[in-house]
Amino acid sequence: MQKVFFKTFGCRTNIYDTQIMMENLRDFKLAKDEKDADIIVVNSCTVTNSADATARNYISKVSKLNKKVIFAGCGAISRGKELFEKGRVYGVFGHSEKENINSLLKNEGRFYDIGDLKSVEKSIVYDFEGKNRAFIKIQEGCDFRCSYCIIPFVRGNARSQDEDKILKQVEILASNGYGEFILTGTNIGSYGKDKGTSLGKLLKNISKIRGVKRIRLGSIEPVQIDDDFMEIVDEEWLERHLHIALQHTNKEMLRLMRRRNIYEKDKELLWRLSQKGFALGTDFIVGHPGETKERFEDGYEKLKELPLTHIHCFTYSKRDNTHSLTLKDEIRGDVAKKRHKRVVDLIAKKNYNFRKDKNDPLLILIEEKKGGYFIGYDQYYNKIFIKSDKDIDKKWVEIKDYEVKEDANYAIF
Repeated sequence: MQKVFFKTFGCRTNIYDTQIMMENLRDFKLAKDEKDADIIVVNSCTVTNSADATARNYISKVSKLNKKVIFAGCGAISRGKELFEKGRVYGVFGHSEKENINSLLKNEGRFYDIGDLKSVEKSIVYDFEGKNRAFIKIQEGCDFRCSYCIIPFVRGNARSQDEDKILKQVEILASNGYGEFILTGTNIGSYGKDKGTSLGKLLKNISKIRGVKRIRLGSIEPVQIDDDFMEIVDEEWLERHLHIALQHTNKEMLRLMRRRNIYEKDKELLWRLSQKGFALGTDFIVGHPGETKERFEDGYEKLKELPLTHIHCFTYSKRDNTHSLTLKDEIRGDVAKKRHKRVVDLIAKKNYNFRKDKNDPLLILIEEKKGGYFIGYDQYYNKIFIKSDKDIDKKWVEIKDYEVKEDANYAIF
């Protein structure tokens, strides 16, 4: 029986998609290493040029092993045809075909099956290889058309998974020992808009399932935090960290980026959530065309006003099939790099102060043991390093006494 190795790049949604592919293998075994595999499936990310380059470099490396390389994921839509026609991969398939992976891999010849961008998978995931947290994909695609983003082009428009299927998925994984669930998707805040429901209502129903201890969320747009969602923000099962995608805080940059959020409303929302005890993260892009010095400085000063604790800061990356590619007034790479550092350093200080000001017990699910420490994340999504003579790997622990350092929290249990 041939062996298949999966290499996953990118976001939590890709992690879930890889698990879907694993669940649908019938006539193959899983390999734990590229060298032991007959077939290597690359589940790729294409959100930035760097992500594309990373996948291509990996393909170049494993091609020397004389294995069949199959290209899947978001990159299959944007770069798959090029790689296939150049003979750099044996096969290519799109998102809608991942549940057909068994028959695709049994093809006797090369194949290119990009599928469509309208489907949602029907498969149930029973386990997550090497994970002690479960990922639940609740929707696919995005209806936003931000100027810099290629994702709607490679994932399609927003469409929600059936709630019954989601709840069944959570029930199975909870019965298999998972207590922490991470809801993921391309744009999870849009969940239910096509089905007459909402993310808030879904969360309430998931929380009722026996064994569910904590629910984490992927990124949400500020305009998607509605009354249904605000009704559940005081619930103990909701992680005390929310990632709310702003992308910028300067009015003109938000216009150029074709964003739907407005800084003044964002500020009001974030402070409202902060006062309820939430740690708050965001995405922020520097170096987008049109980000003059004045616009960046205005955005930076506004970031100072926000109660942020975490940030995913990106330097702008050109993407085909996006409006931003047509814009003038490009920003030099060295300038964008300096802006990136300033933003990251600012939020790192805010995070340190947030952790210093907190004195409540931390609830942690230990994820791994490394370098003499057990490592996990607390309810505020802050990393903690714990020394213990007990075997607490993959277990829940409550820490009351801990030391706050700039890089993370430290404790003895």
